[in-house]
Amino acid sequence: MLTQNEYLTLDATEMANMVKEGKITSDELIEASIHRKKEMNPHLNAVIYDRSERAKEQQYSQGPFSGVPLLLKDLSQSIEGEPMTAGATLMKDYIAREDSYLVRKFRNQGFIFTGYTNTPEFGLKNITEPKLYGPARNPWNTDFSPGGSSGGAAAAVASGIVPVAGASDGGGSIRIPASFTGLFGLKPTRGRVPVGPGIGRQWQGAAIDFALSRTVRDSAALLDEVQVLQQDAAFHWPRYEGAYAEDMYEKFPKPLRIAFSNTSPVGTAVSDDAKKALQKVLTFLEAEGHEVEEVDNGVDGVALMEQYFLMNSGEMSAMRVSLEESLKRSLTPDDVEIETWVLSEAGQAVSAATFTRSLAAWDTATAKMAKLHETYDLYLTPATAYTAPEVGELTHTEEERQQLIRAIEDNKHDPLPVLYDMFLPSLTYSPFSQLANLTGQPAASMPVHISEKGMPIGVQAMAPKGDEHVLLQLARQLEEAGIWFTDPA
Repeated sequence: MLTQNEYLTLDATEMANMVKEGKITSDELIEASIHRKKEMNPHLNAVIYDRSERAKEQQYSQGPFSGVPLLLKDLSQSIEGEPMTAGATLMKDYIAREDSYLVRKFRNQGFIFTGYTNTPEFGLKNITEPKLYGPARNPWNTDFSPGGSSGGAAAAVASGIVPVAGASDGGGSIRIPASFTGLFGLKPTRGRVPVGPGIGRQWQGAAIDFALSRTVRDSAALLDEVQVLQQDAAFHWPRYEGAYAEDMYEKFPKPLRIAFSNTSPVGTAVSDDAKKALQKVLTFLEAEGHEVEEVDNGVDGVALMEQYFLMNSGEMSAMRVSLEESLKRSLTPDDVEIETWVLSEAGQAVSAATFTRSLAAWDTATAKMAKLHETYDLYLTPATAYTAPEVGELTHTEEERQQLIRAIEDNKHDPLPVLYDMFLPSLTYSPFSQLANLTGQPAASMPVHISEKGMPIGVQAMAPKGDEHVLLQLARQLEEAGIWFTDPA
């Protein structure tokens, strides 16, 4: 019989191996996950939809993760006939019409879906505090946020409810929670993971679905199984010809040249904790014989973030039109959270020419990073500028909400300053992650440091497109070296 303590020591790879060997059963794993959820979720609010009873009845496929429990993110990872709210009150009664392609991939790998995790409304924040469900909390200290938008997923994995959980990343939404909760968070190359059905691109290519895990090998094995060359998607990337789960153990054929920066790309402050985390990794890499050099990547971070927010505004405006058509009425500020409203209002005022020029800025940043990688194998920064914020710290007050409603109404001719000011407090915590979303590069947050207050913070590594295997090799070395902190207990 599998004990609760034993369950908490196993990653998904080991769970699946033990099921295959007959040492434990899937039923035991599901019961252990249910027990842990009942113990932890009242404190964390990580899981907002429970399908434990259905999970017990699910016939799992024979795959690399046969019988292993998995939580899905309540945003784009849909199961036919089941709720998919995207953290939005307007969507609370929505029932998904079909499985997402990624969910089909997960199912074919043998995972058993035990529920859905908390996410901010439409995934727009780096915290998880939707009005619909209330805030998710950090297992390391429940006064703090697990981040967002995959905050519920991060809290669930970090607390041991499941060993791995579905997540997505449109501006850092895998890597930010990974940094705040002490997990490994990989954002794959644009086009690596399936999208849809019915969607050829997510956020113009900025967003991608994947997962959060405690161990590097779980993410590596998962990427082996979900990578795809999807002909009906807007973006493609050739399949990796090796095996991530095997190649992560290979040594680098020669010393790496590694660029780094601990300077915020938008000019905001960076904490000593973030700098210490990065220095710890750099010291290790130098001792291993790699060359490290501080560089300026040449990207105008403020200008790039302005274009990122413009993209958000266009996406939210388009979504608002769809919602209004479905509801057969106009939306009001009371229907949605303030970020959704302000972005959708701004998007209605942005011209097609402005939107097109904003996407061109992505291409400029992509070219500059490609130039950097002609010299350097990796680009390292802090994953976040600070450890996790307190719950409620980054949620707008009612007074601030009213001010923002007036501000966007008065400045539709030039909405960018309103958008930037609205997101600046959040951006101050996480200024490093959005670049990889706009360039399409793979990037990973690695849990390498604990602050004096006992909170984790990660280091981010970015690689050229298609080089996830290099990120996995680096992460595996740090994991084996003991520079790895994933246990809030």
